[in-house]
Amino acid sequence: MRPLPFVWPYALVFWGVFLWVFRPEYALLRRSQGSGNAKDAKSLQVIMLAMWIAFLVGYPLAWVPALQFTAHRVTIFVAGVVVLILGSLLRRHCWRMLGDSFTGDVRASADQVVVTRGAYSFLRHPSYTAGLLINAGIGLGLGSWGSATLLVLVTFAAYTYRMAVEERALLEAVGEPYERFMRTRKRMIPFVY
Repeated sequence: MRPLPFVWPYALVFWGVFLWVFRPEYALLRRSQGSGNAKDAKSLQVIMLAMWIAFLVGYPLAWVPALQFTAHRVTIFVAGVVVLILGSLLRRHCWRMLGDSFTGDVRASADQVVVTRGAYSFLRHPSYTAGLLINAGIGLGLGSWGSATLLVLVTFAAYTYRMAVEERALLEAVGEPYERFMRTRKRMIPFVY
């Protein structure tokens, strides 16, 4: 069965939302390319490689009938698009909360303020939660539990590496205020992780 993002008029909705979600992401990446920042520990490259591999494998998986959601296809498609939009809105909220501190690569300075408002009052890394939601939404929108599972697992693995790099850099640069921030919040999933 053809995935709905490749069927008219669902394709118009899915790809329109996809472009709306990823256009600012690509702008952020363009600003971060070539910074040569040692604190990043190549985590930006790890994320990019992981996402490209997940997409290159995840999209074809959506065509495998055994890995598709067979019932309620339109409902699952709509849920996927809604999750994709919610993930992007959360990510954009994080950009606003962090301002100039939000970069594509890991950067930290001693005078950096630890943001504790908005989504950061609940989580240490809500922008990575948003990325996880975005990719889960893509998988659901594709109508494939196989694609959704792959995208979520790869995203989680890449962001777990990135969070370790970022937290190490922030602890080194900011010190005790960031350590206190870490003790009072979970990383990505409220009350869980």
